[in-house]
Amino acid sequence: MNEEYELLIAAVREAGAVALSYFGNNPRTEIKPDGTSVSEADFAANDVLRERLVTDDAVYGWLSEENEDDLTRLKRNRVWMVDPIDGTRAFLKGAPEWTISAALVVDGQPAFAAVFNPVKDEFFQATHGGGTFLNASRVFVHEPAVLDGACLAASPDLFKSSRWASPWPNIDAVWVNSIAYRLALVAAGTCDGTISMSAKNDWDIAAADLLVREAGGLITDHVGQSFTYNRKSTSQRSVVAAGPSLHATLIERTSQATI
Repeated sequence: MNEEYELLIAAVREAGAVALSYFGNNPRTEIKPDGTSVSEADFAANDVLRERLVTDDAVYGWLSEENEDDLTRLKRNRVWMVDPIDGTRAFLKGAPEWTISAALVVDGQPAFAAVFNPVKDEFFQATHGGGTFLNASRVFVHEPAVLDGACLAASPDLFKSSRWASPWPNIDAVWVNSIAYRLALVAAGTCDGTISMSAKNDWDIAAADLLVREAGGLITDHVGQSFTYNRKSTSQRSVVAAGPSLHATLIERTSQATI
């Protein structure tokens, strides 16, 4: 394997072990300015990832949910993008729906990616052009024949919203707190697709973006625009991911929605 890829896998596993040591042990928690919670476990996992991955800050930029954005990353063509615990709310509630998410973004696109659920011992990884793997077994998106009855990793309430131009058919909606984990489940074929009509940040989705695409799926915003990472703004307005046929069906609906 590529040395950077090996480094990423080792760092994510180590960060996962550190985070897991706090899980269920009432870690110290504070409220961030945006009103979300962050715990000492988030910071500990973040420290591991940064120490292991940024081997040369003249080569690598860094973007993490738990660090102030250093815009010198815009001068780097290789940027580590990490969410040390994606799904902190689930982590603090003792729910096994959080992940360590990290990617190396090269020239605006993820080249290597890893998403790790330590509680379930599910390690998703991908390389550009090399496929997506779950615990060393290659995985692919699942393509349902029709939308009716499809399993979508999303809140059931989303499909009852007044934002839609027409009612949805019967959807098997499965809510998972971590967006990276939702996307990983799509990549593995456990869920058929996912929709999020709220803004996400680069660190939320960069790693899982590669998982989905290398598993044969598509991932875009709700009007079908693909993502470019490492811009000055880290915000991406929405996420829709699925196999190609289902993705097209979803975009037909989401592109007409109010947001």
